[in-house]
Amino acid sequence: MISEDIRRQYTVTIGIECHVQLKTKTKLFSGADNDAREAAPNTLVNHIDFGLPGALPVLNEKAVELASRAAFALGTEPQRFSKFDRKHYFYPDLPLGYQITQFYDPIIKDGEVTFTLDGEPKTVRIHEAHIEADAGKSTHPAGTDYSLVDLNRAGTPLLEVVSEADIHSPAEAKGYARELYLRMRYADVSDANLYYGNMRFDVNVSVSKTSELGKRTETKNLNSFRSVERAAEYEVERQIGLLEQGERIVQETRGWDDAGQKTFSQRSKEDSYEYRYMPDPDLPPVVLSDEYVADVAAAMPELPDAYRTKFSAMGLDAKTVEDVIADPSAAKLVGMVYDDAGPDTAKRVAFWLLRPQEDDETAAHEVEPTEVDTASQVKNLIALSHMVAENKLSSTAAKEVLDSMLKTGESPEAIAETKNLLQVSDEGAIAEIVAAVLAENPKAAGDVQNGEMKAIGFLVGQVMKQSQGKANPALATKLIKKQLGI
Repeated sequence: MISEDIRRQYTVTIGIECHVQLKTKTKLFSGADNDAREAAPNTLVNHIDFGLPGALPVLNEKAVELASRAAFALGTEPQRFSKFDRKHYFYPDLPLGYQITQFYDPIIKDGEVTFTLDGEPKTVRIHEAHIEADAGKSTHPAGTDYSLVDLNRAGTPLLEVVSEADIHSPAEAKGYARELYLRMRYADVSDANLYYGNMRFDVNVSVSKTSELGKRTETKNLNSFRSVERAAEYEVERQIGLLEQGERIVQETRGWDDAGQKTFSQRSKEDSYEYRYMPDPDLPPVVLSDEYVADVAAAMPELPDAYRTKFSAMGLDAKTVEDVIADPSAAKLVGMVYDDAGPDTAKRVAFWLLRPQEDDETAAHEVEPTEVDTASQVKNLIALSHMVAENKLSSTAAKEVLDSMLKTGESPEAIAETKNLLQVSDEGAIAEIVAAVLAENPKAAGDVQNGEMKAIGFLVGQVMKQSQGKANPALATKLIKKQLGI
C-alpha cells in the first residue's frame, strides 16, 4: 500500500473509452439480429458477418440516428460529415481481417459530461465518439487446449465514446462512467445493460511527478462502475509502486481479474500506425442535413439533469434524487406525476418507486426495461397518492396496492377493495372500537391519562387489531384522547 505522502507526489491522469451498444434491431452492416443475449453461438450471423468474398456492407440508418441522438446527450451536435475506415488486425474473432470504424472523421467531436462528486461539479470533455462494428467473441474453456469463436456479436453496432484525459482519481472515473451510462439510457441510445456488456469501459491510467504524462496502461472490458473505480485504483497503486522501486511502466493492454481485484498483463499496446488505417472503399460518407439534425434535436427526451432540477424542486435531497434517477423508468413516471399533479404527490410517488443504489450492482444485473402503459401508470399512481393523502389507505396498505398495481395495471381503488385494505374513517364506527379497547385495557388508559403518552401507541395498536387494520390511525389517536379527556 502506497503511503499518502508518496501518492501526493504523483499526478494521476485517467481517460476512458466506452463502447456503447446501439439498440438497433439488426447489425451495423447486415440484416442479422442484433440481440445475441440468449442466442446459441454462431446463429445470428450472415454472409457479411462471416466476411465471405464479395459480401458488401450496407449501413444501418437507425445506428446513425442513435449516434446523432448520443451527440446531443453529450452536449454537442453530430458532425454533418463523417465516414468509415478500416482498422486492420488479425484475431480469430474478426473474420474480415479488419474492423470497420471511424478513425479520421467520426460522427461526434467534442462535447462534455458533467457530474457531481462530493458536492462538487466535475466536467470531463469528450474528445470524440465514433460508430464501429464489434468483433466476435473468443472463449477459452477451462482445462482445454483450444479456443472457441462465437460470431453472434460480430457486426454489432457500437458507439465508442472517447474522453479527454480529464479524470484525476478513481472516484472521478466511477462518477464519469455512471453519468455516461445514465445519459445513454435517458437518451434511449442503448439499453446499456452492463451485465450483458451493452456498455464496456476501457480505462487508461498513467501517473507522473512532472507535467509530462507518464506511460499509460489500458485495462479493457470493465462492465461495472465499481470495477472501473477499483481497476483504476489498482493501476495507480501498481504504477507508483514500480516507479518508486526505480522500474519503468510498460505501455500495455491489461485485463481485470474481478475475483482477485487486480489487473493483469495481456499484450503490448499497439500504436495507431500498426493498424494501417485506410478509408473503407465499400461505404460512402455519411452526410447529415441541417434538417435531419434539427429533427433529431426536437425528438430528444429529457436527460438526467432535467430530472435533477425537477426533483430538487420537489424537496428531495441530493442522495434521494440520484437514487430515483438511477432507474430511468421510475424517474420518468415521477416526472410525469410531478407535471400532472404537483410536487407533494410526486414526492410521495418518488419514495414508493425508490430503488436505493447498492453501488452499481443493480445496474450491472438489471434486466431489460419493462414496457408499461405509461399514461395509465401515471393516472393510477396519482390516484393512489390521493387515497393516502385522504386517509383512505395506510402507508403499509399503499405499498401492497402499489405492488399489485404495477404488475396488473388495475386501478388502486379496485385493488384496495378486492384486498379489503380501505381504511375506515367513519368516526362513529371507530369511536365504538376505541371505547371497547379502553374498557379492555384500563391500565394503559390510566397511563395515558397520567401523561405517559407512549402507552397511546399500544392502544392505537389494539384499535387497529380490532378493526383488522382498517381504522384510520390518526383518527383513532384523536378519539382515544377525546374519550380519555386529554
